[in-house]
Amino acid sequence: MREEIHPVLRIKSPEQLVAESGADLEGHGLKRTMGLFQLVCFGVGAIVGTGIFVGLSDTVAEAGPAVIISFILAAITCIFTAFSFAELGGAIPVSGSSYSFAYATLGERIAFLTGWCLLLEYGVSVSAVAVGWSQYVNELLDSVFGHQLPAALSAGPGDGGVINIPAVVVIMMAALLLVRGIRESAQATAAMAILKIAILIAFCAIAFTAFEDGNLVPFSPQGFAGITAGTSAAFFSYIGFDAITTAGEEVKNPRRNIPIAILICIGIVTVIYCLVAVAAIGAMGADAVGDKPAALSLIVNQVTDSTVGGGIIAFGAVVAIASVVLAVMYGQTRILMSMSRDGLIPRVFERVSPKTSTPVANTWIVALVFAVPAAFSSLDIVVNLTTIGAAATMAVVNIAVILLRRSHPELERSFRVPFYPVSPLVGMAFCVYLMYGTGWTTWVQFLVFVAVGLMVYALYGRRHSRLTDAAAVSSAPAV
Repeated sequence: MREEIHPVLRIKSPEQLVAESGADLEGHGLKRTMGLFQLVCFGVGAIVGTGIFVGLSDTVAEAGPAVIISFILAAITCIFTAFSFAELGGAIPVSGSSYSFAYATLGERIAFLTGWCLLLEYGVSVSAVAVGWSQYVNELLDSVFGHQLPAALSAGPGDGGVINIPAVVVIMMAALLLVRGIRESAQATAAMAILKIAILIAFCAIAFTAFEDGNLVPFSPQGFAGITAGTSAAFFSYIGFDAITTAGEEVKNPRRNIPIAILICIGIVTVIYCLVAVAAIGAMGADAVGDKPAALSLIVNQVTDSTVGGGIIAFGAVVAIASVVLAVMYGQTRILMSMSRDGLIPRVFERVSPKTSTPVANTWIVALVFAVPAAFSSLDIVVNLTTIGAAATMAVVNIAVILLRRSHPELERSFRVPFYPVSPLVGMAFCVYLMYGTGWTTWVQFLVFVAVGLMVYALYGRRHSRLTDAAAVSSAPAV
């Protein structure tokens, strides 16, 4: 007779997680094809997109020229959690990211809820990024042809339109590329990451030619409150670095490459964001930047007195944001694959095509489901949900580092969090603060979402969980 184990105590050891992922590699055909360079490009591809090309205006509107400090504070917030991801990604190199880390430390129920919240960070962020993509598509069409798509077909009801067709199109294009194979997807992501970094550097070079010191005064018009609000807005610009850990089963030498790639990505992105912010405000002024969603193209048009440069920036933004859709959709499908392996969601999500070595059905389901909010939602709504979901899962990761150190001190770790345990505790505090700053409306939506997740786990996940053998279950570590 099978012994019933309380779901909080259903914990998979790191060794079991790694062993099962290895078995899956042999049985289903996932291949380790990504090197360090491709992994860094994948990380940059997952991060740099809507947050800087579209969201810069929101951040500047809150903080003014002090947006530089907001970006640095957001980076510091991320770096504490990045340390935790780096340690866990090196110690447990599997595709489940935060979900798998929670399974190894906090038990099956919390792991399921973590995976459920990752639907907000990855799935809903795909919708947010796609909505931002449509804005730059219109900017590009205006630069090249002098016409834009009608608002009814390029924005959701919340933004004055009816349906956002470009947002749906970019999601479907990303899905099509993802099902072709990870090698093709990684190559495309690398190429797009290099292109968008080059475009942003070109923007800085152009904007700095019109730099005026007076545009940086007053430096912090809203004071510390503005900087804090700007930091919460800037945090969205960094979401995606943890997607690197979702590639754990398709990376060469993951214990070495995953931690290095995470830290390199955070460094590259922070430098570029600060340079772009200074260049944009110096050229146009904080008030003007904060009032224009597609500010980068407009600044280049103004500086060069031509629409050609702005068109190039708009093209770069279209490519950049498309690469984020590609990378984040990849991360979402791999997390769902891990949850499906464990029986917590239907098995269709774990099936991998023997021809392409990709989860084809999984990818198309994700594309279809998140194309709906992309078609009909406004950017503000999906951004806030993405932020609270990301902060919640990152808080779990910081807790997981501490618990894994206690339960498995002997585990091989290619990277160790510095200043332990202060660093993960500070990271967790930052995440909780960011969640608090999303506002009560987002909190209500988030709590309803979590309640639905608990129901799904109780009615399906717990009943179908493959972790049913008492011999395979370890006790939860003491906190």
